[in-house]
Amino acid sequence: MKYHLLTKKRVLTGDRPTGPLHIGHYSGSLKTRIALQDKYTQFIIIADMQALTDNAINPIKIRHAINEVMLDYLSVGIDPVKNIIFIQSMIPQISELTILYLNLVNISRIARNPTIKSEIQQKGFEKSIPAGFFIYPISQVADITIFDADIVPVGIDQVPMIEQACEIVDTFNNIYGKNTLIRPKALLSKNGNRLPGIDGHHKMSKSLKNGIYLSDSPDKIVKKIKNMYTDPNHLHISDPGKVDGNPVFTYLDQFGTDKKKIANMKYHYTQGGLGDVTIKKYLIEVMQDFLFPIRIKRKQLSKDKKYIQDILKIGSEKAQEEAEKTLKRVKNAMNIDYF
Repeated sequence: MKYHLLTKKRVLTGDRPTGPLHIGHYSGSLKTRIALQDKYTQFIIIADMQALTDNAINPIKIRHAINEVMLDYLSVGIDPVKNIIFIQSMIPQISELTILYLNLVNISRIARNPTIKSEIQQKGFEKSIPAGFFIYPISQVADITIFDADIVPVGIDQVPMIEQACEIVDTFNNIYGKNTLIRPKALLSKNGNRLPGIDGHHKMSKSLKNGIYLSDSPDKIVKKIKNMYTDPNHLHISDPGKVDGNPVFTYLDQFGTDKKKIANMKYHYTQGGLGDVTIKKYLIEVMQDFLFPIRIKRKQLSKDKKYIQDILKIGSEKAQEEAEKTLKRVKNAMNIDYF
């Protein structure tokens, strides 16, 4: 496989493989990656080591999820020739760089990171935090910097991770050499915050099991949308309903193509006279139309496991080659290149 590396500018992005991806992933990151793949050299990390930080007792789950994530990537249009897609654990240089960075940051600083604080609470780790999970923000810094990434696409909730990355880069460069590491910049998703869950939760999440997956069957989509949270005060068709905070309309804004029809539905819903059944029925049509070609392509790709494995193997080899260049530069700057 010959990679189509367009520019010197690099992007680092990716996912933790803990299960198949949902439409929130598409809206928040996959769509951005598809747009960026024709503009930059893009490294896409399948972060299995980070997934293991809270799934250590079930590595088979992670192994299976890697294949699911790959199917989702390719099905939505991520090009394996234009992107270097790789498995994190196959790049040992990342782990080595993580260890070096851990000496440049203190525990209290990691604990102040609002993203890690939120995830610790969400996962119920308050009294028993796995050490690997606690330090995974530093591993993320290694992911970014070992590939000399200039740009990291993130949602607003991940900005503190990029801020911490910049702090470590600045500390390293000030101590060992100003031009050793590249300071990354966050590229905020145009959609702002994550897509809300079908249960009305503030975000769609695999761990909360409140998502519509790219691989969901037509029947599952119907069932999920019929049970979706809307406006709890919209009890009768004649009642005026709220559009803001209503996931049905949020999804229609993201995936619906008939903007005029959606605008009319919003107006009638807020005035009264439009029921939840009607708007959900339309959302079902929209989501079925959007997911149909993805589902077909996914089914075709799932028949060729060797093709998926080859992409990951070649991508991991290329990523390791690039990572080794950075690690040698880092060791040289630190004067620990002994031989």
